[in-house]
Amino acid sequence: MSTVRIPDVVPSPTQDSERLRTAVQGWGTDEKAIIWVLGHRNASQRKKIRETYHQLYKESLIDRLQSELSGDFGKAVILWTLDPPERDAKLAHEFLRKNGLNQLQVIVEIACATSPQHLLAVRQSYCSLFDRSLEEDIVSKVALLPLRKLLVGLVSSYRYDGEVVDGEVAELEAAKLHDAIERKQLDHDDVVHVLSTRNLFQLRATFQIYKQKYGNSIDQDIKNCGSGNLESILQVVVWCIDRPEKHFAEVVRASILGLGTDEDSLTRAIITRAEIDLMKIRGEYHNAYTTSLDNAVIDDTSGDYKDFLLTLLGAKL
Repeated sequence: MSTVRIPDVVPSPTQDSERLRTAVQGWGTDEKAIIWVLGHRNASQRKKIRETYHQLYKESLIDRLQSELSGDFGKAVILWTLDPPERDAKLAHEFLRKNGLNQLQVIVEIACATSPQHLLAVRQSYCSLFDRSLEEDIVSKVALLPLRKLLVGLVSSYRYDGEVVDGEVAELEAAKLHDAIERKQLDHDDVVHVLSTRNLFQLRATFQIYKQKYGNSIDQDIKNCGSGNLESILQVVVWCIDRPEKHFAEVVRASILGLGTDEDSLTRAIITRAEIDLMKIRGEYHNAYTTSLDNAVIDDTSGDYKDFLLTLLGAKL
């Protein structure tokens, strides 16, 4: 489901490092070379490039890129070049400091739209980078107690990663969720427990039974409870578990609507999903908005930033 185009014959990490070194030395920076190398390598290949570059030139590739690149293009390249757990830890830290509803979506995306192994690695990286836990920062930054309770539950869990579904449990927990939603107790322990501990396949079965038994989808019933922050974040939780491609298509759409472009959200959606399900997101975007994701990027971005995002989308420039 990745959209990243890896060449049939991949240069060695030494060759890639040498090309990147040439791109950042002397007068000016060869942005096209940086895009060509890093935009066509997967996470493990980028890690080897970072390590080899440091061995060869006794400096951090990330530090060098930060000194050479700027603006939205520079931020996108650096996020892409980082190890994914470190990248997501830095995104979580950055967005928690902004402390807005849209920013808290990042925490949900990390907790509910990635693997349990990745979430654990993000939490470990967060501790190493910032000398405190992600849970501690959620507690200190999120003022609304029910929202704090939900987010801490989501990031603290370690879900089973297998495709195991128990129909009886799905029936029982669909009823528990419906009862809590009907009573507008969205932070009930049952809600937090079910959403934060069950494997994704089990939860999708639960959501399906919920709709069959009670008529509406669970996210629609949550929406009907009100328009507060907790309701909004819970809907994002359901989308990230049930259909992450729908959520990220909407993130992209929201980033380009209205006056100006929300480059941070656009960059996040493409960078974090390029090696996971960006192909599905492209299809969802086209089905929902009758235009291509590529065209959305072309219409709302420019220059090297546009070319880099299109490269990650798999476009041939």
